[in-house]
Amino acid sequence: MKRLWEKYFAAVMAAVALCVTAGCGTSVGASDIPVAPSDGDVTIRLDWWGGDARVKATEEAVKGFEKRHPNIHVDTEYSDWTGYWDKLAVQSAGGNAPDVMQMDELYLAFYGSMGSLLDLGKAKGYLDLSGLDPSLAAMGKVEGKQVAAPATSAQFGVIVNNDVLDALGLALPDTDHWTWDEFEAFAKQVSERSGGDIIGAIAPNNGYGLQLWARQHGESLFDGNAITISPQTLASFLQLPADWAANGIEGSAERWSENTAATLNDTDFGKGKQAMMITQATMITPYAQAAGTGNMTVVQLPQVTPGARTMYLKPGMYWAVSSGSQHPAEAAMLVDYLINDKSAGVMLGTERGIPANDDIRAMLAKDATGTDRTSLDFVDKIGPTLGDAPQITPNGASELDKTIVRYQQDVVFGKRTALAAAKAMIAELQESIDFAS
Repeated sequence: MKRLWEKYFAAVMAAVALCVTAGCGTSVGASDIPVAPSDGDVTIRLDWWGGDARVKATEEAVKGFEKRHPNIHVDTEYSDWTGYWDKLAVQSAGGNAPDVMQMDELYLAFYGSMGSLLDLGKAKGYLDLSGLDPSLAAMGKVEGKQVAAPATSAQFGVIVNNDVLDALGLALPDTDHWTWDEFEAFAKQVSERSGGDIIGAIAPNNGYGLQLWARQHGESLFDGNAITISPQTLASFLQLPADWAANGIEGSAERWSENTAATLNDTDFGKGKQAMMITQATMITPYAQAAGTGNMTVVQLPQVTPGARTMYLKPGMYWAVSSGSQHPAEAAMLVDYLINDKSAGVMLGTERGIPANDDIRAMLAKDATGTDRTSLDFVDKIGPTLGDAPQITPNGASELDKTIVRYQQDVVFGKRTALAAAKAMIAELQESIDFAS
């Protein structure tokens, strides 16, 4: 039975073939449309995924853009996460992709390598990326071309519920230079002191966490289309939730499984039943709202070698322009406005993550309060540990997050040893990447 990625890829290829047979246009391939403003009125489409808050903020920003550019009208579209990618695949293959689309790092290599995205270097007269950290901007490149502009950045850290620690009479150790051993020891104290009612933490379980784990061990996750993390290092990552379930940090294997599958509000951390959460710093506000407390902070991720430059600025989301856009200059102007305009920055806030534009981030931090201020300031806090950005997830590995959880479950529930799971996971991912290449 084909895996989800293979089904997805095959569906797109089938749509492309059907479109070619029918003689319709396609956004797959380089655009021949000049990147220059059109005469007269223009209509472009903007599409994204997200909930009500994102819809409201984005539509407000779009109105600001239209007021600034009276001849450009923007039609907005949005979906939930799954519906967005299903729709975009069909639209892109059928030559009907939105002019401007929200993009995720997991799918960037696929759309970029298919030629579905405009080389933004052709639009540099209308889109300025100089306000972004160069390493962050570079993560919008595929095959050497800037095909996406990071809209936000995401930084892994440890969100701490201080109400939980205060109730247990516990104080954090030195988190500026703590190791994984120190983190685990403290997390275990939480579980033990609460009699198991409150757990210490949940092990990282996604591609961002794995990428950082590889970097902390002197390795990389990918090199081009090759998986380069060693089976031993991957095995140690897959083993973490099994160990933490066994020693009580996560409560039990069953409790770990329930937390991994739960929505944010239904997790132990969202219910105030967990002391620390390893996740993106911007998640502090929704978790604080779920748990009903503003007494949360974000501290640095533990490291194998404290102080090493293993962190990096990961794009939270991107904006990309379709290579089939009939109005690429106007589309680029919209992206530029959404990323660089201060009024747009105020309207969009941190809903998509930390603004990629450093000036916008600093502006928001100046006036922010509470958990919003905490997440905005966290970028500066991890500055000394920032290294060069890694390569983006290659085409064919878009299901990385789900794959990690699946193999972690095998280890947690004793279906495979960690090393056997690691070798199988590497083989599966490499096969999927090779299939898509």
